[in-house]
Amino acid sequence: MNPVRFQLLAFQAALQFLTVLPSGRPVDREKLSGSLPWFPVAGLIIGLVSFLAYALALLIGLPVMAASLIGVLVLSGIAGFLHLDGLADTGDGFFSSRSREKILAIMRDSRIGTMGVVSLFAVLGLKWSALASLPPETAFKALVLVPVLGRSAQVISMTLLPYARTEGGLASVFILRRRRSNMYWALGISVGAALILAGAVGLAALFAAAAAAALFSLWCRKKINGITGDTLGAVTEIVETAAMLAICVAVTGLAR
Repeated sequence: MNPVRFQLLAFQAALQFLTVLPSGRPVDREKLSGSLPWFPVAGLIIGLVSFLAYALALLIGLPVMAASLIGVLVLSGIAGFLHLDGLADTGDGFFSSRSREKILAIMRDSRIGTMGVVSLFAVLGLKWSALASLPPETAFKALVLVPVLGRSAQVISMTLLPYARTEGGLASVFILRRRRSNMYWALGISVGAALILAGAVGLAALFAAAAAAALFSLWCRKKINGITGDTLGAVTEIVETAAMLAICVAVTGLAR
C-alpha cells in the first residue's frame, strides 16, 4: 500500500480508537496497530473540541465553574469515557493489596468498587478545580495541551513496558508494532506542543506529566509487571491531572 495512504488510514484508526468522533468506516487491525504515531495528534483534536465546549459554555453565560466542568467532562467524554473506565479498574486492582494474578482478575471485572470510585472522584475533582482556577486564556492552553501529553504517555508506556496479560487484551494489538521511533515522535510532539502553546507554563506541565508517568510506570511494574489496556487509560488520566495542576501552580507563581 502507498505509505501516504497507509498513514492516512492509521490516523483514521487512531481517531476511531481514541475518540467517538465520526471518522468514516472502521479501519482494519493492521492500520490500528500502526496508529501509535498519531495518538498525540488525536490528543490535540480532543483538546481543541474540549476547549470549544468550554468556550461555548462561557459564551452562553454559564459561570466559570460550570464551564470548567463541561470542559473536563468533554475531555473524557470524547474518548467514550474509556480512559476513566481504565482508571477505575486500575484503582480497584492496584489498591486491593492482592497478588498479581488477583489484581489482573479484579481489573477485568466490569463492576466498579470503592477504590475505583475514589480514583474517579480524585481525578475529575482535581481537573475541575484546577481548570476553574485558571483565567480563560490559560484554560485554553491547558485544555488543548493536557490530552496531547496524556496520549503521548500511552505511546511511551507501550514502548517501554511489557504487556502484563498472557491471554491478550485491548492493548495487545499495539504491542505487535511498537517501536522506539514512536516514543521519540510522541516526545517531540509533546515538547513542541508545550512550548508553542504555553511556553514556560507548558514546560512545567511537561515535567509534571513526565514525573507522573514515570512514577505510575514504576507502580505498574511492581504491581503487575507491565501494562494493560486499563493502565493505559489510567496513565492518560493521571498525566492529564498532573499537567493541569502544574499549569495552575506555574500560573500562580508567575502572577505573584
